[in-house]
Amino acid sequence: MAISGTKTQLGARHVLSAALALIALQIAVRSWVAADGFFYWDDLILISRSGAMPLLSLDFLLYDHDGHLMPGAFLLAGITTKIAPLNWALPALTLIAMQALASLSVLRLLKLIMGWRPALLIPLAFYLFSPLTLPSFAWWANGLNQLPFQIALAWVAGDAILLQRTGRTRYAVTGTLVFLGSLLFFEKAALVPFVAFAVVWLLARAAGAPQSLRATARAGAKLWLPALVVLLGWAAVYLTRVDSRLTLGHLDMLPGLLEHGTSRGLVPTLVGGPWTWDRWPPSPPWATPSTVLIVLAWLALAAVVAGTLVRHRNIGWVWPAFGAYTLGSQLAMALTRSSEGTAYEIAQTLRYVADGAVVFAIALAIIATAPRREPQRLAPQPAVAGVLTLLFVASSLWSTATFMERWRENPTVDYVHNATRALAANTGTPLLSQPVSIWVLLPVASPNNETRNLFGPLRDRPPFEDWTDKLHMFDDDGHLVPAQVAPVRTMLDGPVPDCGTRVTGAAVEFEPGADATLELDQPVLEWEWTAQLNYLANRDGLVEVSMQNGEPVTVPVTGGLNTVYVRMIGGGYSVQVSAVTPDLNMCVGAGPLGAVTPVEAK
Repeated sequence: MAISGTKTQLGARHVLSAALALIALQIAVRSWVAADGFFYWDDLILISRSGAMPLLSLDFLLYDHDGHLMPGAFLLAGITTKIAPLNWALPALTLIAMQALASLSVLRLLKLIMGWRPALLIPLAFYLFSPLTLPSFAWWANGLNQLPFQIALAWVAGDAILLQRTGRTRYAVTGTLVFLGSLLFFEKAALVPFVAFAVVWLLARAAGAPQSLRATARAGAKLWLPALVVLLGWAAVYLTRVDSRLTLGHLDMLPGLLEHGTSRGLVPTLVGGPWTWDRWPPSPPWATPSTVLIVLAWLALAAVVAGTLVRHRNIGWVWPAFGAYTLGSQLAMALTRSSEGTAYEIAQTLRYVADGAVVFAIALAIIATAPRREPQRLAPQPAVAGVLTLLFVASSLWSTATFMERWRENPTVDYVHNATRALAANTGTPLLSQPVSIWVLLPVASPNNETRNLFGPLRDRPPFEDWTDKLHMFDDDGHLVPAQVAPVRTMLDGPVPDCGTRVTGAAVEFEPGADATLELDQPVLEWEWTAQLNYLANRDGLVEVSMQNGEPVTVPVTGGLNTVYVRMIGGGYSVQVSAVTPDLNMCVGAGPLGAVTPVEAK
């Protein structure tokens, strides 16, 4: 018996060492992915809101982000931005750290299901290297959703198994806390306790000791009941803060989205695909497997399902459960993201089904524990399984390398680097805010696409104001270039000879001065306008400038002949100017009102 026990311990140590080596390799690969990545789209929205709002405000934490309620993700993004704004190193480290926690959580769960048998390395390798989780890892904002969710899927299922086996309350406590934590990052984490319940139930059936759903509920009540309370409380907050994106107006797109998400998205990743990716910036990459790979992947999946059903008993519900989970994920994506402008390729980005990698690994592990049917004349040899696993890893690494070729095509990299250098070199001149390049963020992200919000967290920068005495703007590459006001309307010259329009301050402080009206050659609709005020002032002071229908902007002026550019929101027939500083006298001449455009190079 001692010899047998020693052999078992040696085998366990070898499997553990191999598992940790695989995790180390995965972290090395994912570290390369993270180090070679950068901020993209929603990342910039998180940064922009982090700079514009108090870190602990409810409007910041409970923001409806495109249908997502993710206060934990906003808080982590906000802390990261406060520490190192627009520095990719810290977000990359958060992704790597969360990936390591997710991988170790999956290893823990697989050990609880299978023990330290060598076969554990097969589902572990699938989770670690599958391209299914790659796009959501590389994209920081999506990783802040998905990785805590994957951690919770594995950890809470493990706690549910331990609670079933030991009855110890501490597993109910830790399971509930981890579940709560995952809900703070991603609303889809609402599925965590249901997956854990299914794991306990399916594992009992696979072991040949089936229990009813009611028995499973009673055995894990210490976990299921508090998880239900957490879920109901979270649902109450979610329903009051988030507008539903569920739409039934484009059901005709449903078959196409499901086909693209399954045949061209999920299934090829089960054999390490898709091998190739495409991208139309500023969209993220999507899988573009060949027809040969799609057919090969479906055949491989059919062979695995049929082979396991032939070889093992008591697993009749495992594959339907996995199918139901992945189909539900695809349907949720289709019913919340379909619209008139939705491209079918969105289903091939894989980020909506990344958690399926954890569920598939669980399914393989449960099947491995089920008793075998007799006789096993065609039982696969361990060497064959090992070779197939190595081929899967190699295929997955190739898909990772080709993904990175596309992921590097990110115009945000040069834009942010150029802009931060330009801001640091021009700290003394106020800048008018402007939308960032459409190759970085589209106007639908407004106001989070404004430079004052995106670059606001930077410490080494000029102030963003509604006025400036030197007009500059960012081009599409992030360079700060001289700009001009492209006239849409003209502020006409005033009636005072050799002056234009006179602006007179109060004789003494606190007395009102005289408002001046700069007539426009034609009226304008309410919009964001920039006015070029050409003036002569007798002293330094302050004036208020506004559209006829709009809020005033306080603008400093300098004694002498000068120009100031003022950004206003409003409309009407005129621009109003009034002096704030007593004894300030100004003459304002004609000038353009319009939009800011770069000065054409001569």
